[in-house]
Amino acid sequence: MLEQKEEDHRPWGYYNVLDDSSDCKVKRIVVYSEKRLSLQRHKKRDEHWFILEGNARITLDEKIVNLITGECVDIKRGVLHRVENTGQKNLSFIEVQTGDYFGEDDIERIEDDFGRQ
Repeated sequence: MLEQKEEDHRPWGYYNVLDDSSDCKVKRIVVYSEKRLSLQRHKKRDEHWFILEGNARITLDEKIVNLITGECVDIKRGVLHRVENTGQKNLSFIEVQTGDYFGEDDIERIEDDFGRQ
């Protein structure tokens, strides 16, 4: 049985790390209604997001993509990206990170609703 990790809370919601291996990191991310993550990019990892529940507005550089339950998106390293919950219920998705490094310090925030850098 997989050990459940403690929730890591943020101003926009929270996440649980489901797997943290040398070749990938997997998170279950929950975004509260009408909240969004920072506009960001990574130098050392790619991400794959699979929507479990809710409505997501995804920014990929200059492009906007709307996703619903069961849909997914791939985010290559260096691409500016953000997810926003456009629904009235929590948005839940699985994030699979692949690449060279999975530390939180590989987040370059460009814009943030909560004043983080």
